[in-house]
Amino acid sequence: MVKDCRAVAQREAEISKEAKGDYYIGRRYYVPLTRFWGYLRRPGESWRTATLVIMDEKQVRTPDRGYEPPVKGAVFGRDDNVEYYVHGRYTGEKAYDPSTNQVLPVFLATKYEVRNNKPGFLFTPSEEKRDDYMTLMPRIMPQPAACQKYLKQ
Repeated sequence: MVKDCRAVAQREAEISKEAKGDYYIGRRYYVPLTRFWGYLRRPGESWRTATLVIMDEKQVRTPDRGYEPPVKGAVFGRDDNVEYYVHGRYTGEKAYDPSTNQVLPVFLATKYEVRNNKPGFLFTPSEEKRDDYMTLMPRIMPQPAACQKYLKQ
């Protein structure tokens, strides 16, 4: 818990310095057989407030769009955990992801730019990435109030 609290606090401090603007920070979160793309947040805002989204590809395809399993030789999802600058807007629509039984907001992207190919952890450093279990909510991040006693040590 101490390691997670310190790492999250350090990252939150870095995030608070991000330039404001009309764009989003996106983190690709690939899990086989799901329809969601990953998480989006506004610059300067914590991953704690990020939203899991399904991308509308009417204007631009997602960066790693390609063949998916069960197609032989499929390589879809190789941009897992890559961080992007994402331009676009929420459509106001929702879409159903049958693999996770969730109704998620739809985002219409107009441009993607790689921000960081190896940004590190998404929610906590101790989180394990597994294909048989999905961390779908940022609530696993330790709350600032809960970390206060650890950060003072």
